[in-house]
This record gives sequence, C-alpha cells and structure tokens, in this order.
Amino acid sequence: GVTSANERIPRMSSPHDEETADQKMDAPPPASPDLHPWRRYVALGDSFTEGVGDPEPSLPGGNRGWADRVAEVLSQSAPDFAYANLAVRGKLIEQIMAEQLDTAVALKPDLVTISAGGNDVIRPGTDPDAIALRFEDAIARLSGSGATVVVFTGVDVGFSPVFRRLRGKVAIYNENVRAIAEKYDAIVADMWALKEVQDSRFWADDRLHPNALGHHEIARMVLRGLNVDAALRPLQPGPLPLITWRQARTEDLVWAREFLVPWVLRRIRHESSGDAITAKRPEPGPFGVLPGTTSGDAG
Repeated sequence: GVTSANERIPRMSSPHDEETADQKMDAPPPASPDLHPWRRYVALGDSFTEGVGDPEPSLPGGNRGWADRVAEVLSQSAPDFAYANLAVRGKLIEQIMAEQLDTAVALKPDLVTISAGGNDVIRPGTDPDAIALRFEDAIARLSGSGATVVVFTGVDVGFSPVFRRLRGKVAIYNENVRAIAEKYDAIVADMWALKEVQDSRFWADDRLHPNALGHHEIARMVLRGLNVDAALRPLQPGPLPLITWRQARTEDLVWAREFLVPWVLRRIRHESSGDAITAKRPEPGPFGVLPGTTSGDAG
C-alpha cells in the first residue's frame, strides 16, 4: 500500500488545543529532539507551495504558506535543519521538471515535497493521464535520490461553484498520483480527503489559493503524514457571513474582473504569473535565517 510515515518514525502525541482564527497561528510548542529524522527539506512546485494566498511581508517572497509552516515546525527539534523552497507560481509540470528537479536533487535533501500538475489540470483540453506520466518521471527521479518524498492530491473542488466542473478531471489525476505514490513508496498528502478546506472560509479572494487558515490546515495534514502531528493546533474559522443572492452575484462579478479576466488574458498572451518571479528560498538554510544572510546577520 501507500507508505505511511508510521513505518519510518515513532508516533508522537500530545493534546490538541483549539484556537480561533483571530488568535496567533505562530509559535509551535517545543518539540522533542527525537521527533523526526529529517535535516534537509526541499519543496518543489507552483503557487500552492510558494505560499500564495498567505501574505507575510517579513518572509522571503512576501508569502508564508504551508511549506514554511512545516519547515518551521521541523526546525524546532533539529538545530541543524535546513530548508529550501524552489516553488514558483504559475509553473506547469514541464517547467517544474526543467527548472526545479535537477536543482532539488543536487541539494541532496532527505525530505522532498512536490505538488505539480495542478496548473496543467485546470487548463482546458489537457489530459490528466498524460500529465501524470510526466509527474511519475519526477517522482522516479526524486525517489531514486533516497529522500522521503511527499506528494499531493488535488482538492475536492465540488464545494466550489467556480471549479466544480473540473471535479472529475481532478479525481482522475488524483488516482494516478496515488498509484505513483504506491509504486515509489511516497507519502500522500491527501488534499481530496481534507474536508476541512472544502469551505470558502479557507480560501483567498482569488478562490484558487488557500488563505492563511487553509495553508495552516494543509501544514497540519502534511505534519500528520510525517507523524509530527501534535505540533500545530487546529484553528477555527469565523462564522459564515450571511449574504443575499444579489451580494453573492456582485462578489462573483468582482472576482471575474479581478482574477478570472487577467488569468484568461495571460493564457491568450502565453504569459505566466511567475514569469518575473524567482524561488523564494533557492538554497537550503535554517528556517529563521533569511536567504542571503548568515545566522549572525539574522539577529
């Protein structure tokens, strides 16, 4: 079956205390020195892994995201832990393979996360089976490096009026991802099964990227898959706002003008939102040290 981290490291457990969304999402509790075996983590992917939707101006790239949250927790129990994030928004699977794969392998990580193919799947006319063949090539390469590999399924978009029509296509891609994970002994971070985020309150205004709450919940899922599942507390969103049909349609029109039309125009022009963006953490380093500084500079 698909590998669980249960077979890799002992499970650690402690109580989960709930916090509300307006309480701090920071400061994971101190972790045991033996909590996990990883010392070098490299994240590959697109906007999802870059952290778009979860702005944090003080961090590299101006976004936080689930991968930063995972790295922050893992670094708590490993003073020599290093983290690189090569993900760039808008990248298709061929671009991720061409621009990130060799770099990731050369960095000699012992933990890799890769989320790729989502931008391909949502494009009209693409074949999820063909996309998955390229994804398998990437996983074969990463798995051959000896690193623990974590892969992601796509979220169940049935809750989203905008993306609901893509549900079957996402499901087909997900079945391929699960089969690839089983073949290469990878861990599956199952976004499809993560019911908590099938809720508009966990998504940014663009309806495509998780917001801070969503990225926090995804980080919790990844850490559970690694059996470091007591490190982040669950957060509760505020109540759903009561809006009229007219208000909802107005919001739809605003969304279309601010997000959908620019996306369509980029497709027509063969442009990408990531064309002028570079990886926010291209070299492995301590989580609390910004790229381009030393630990002494970071204060």
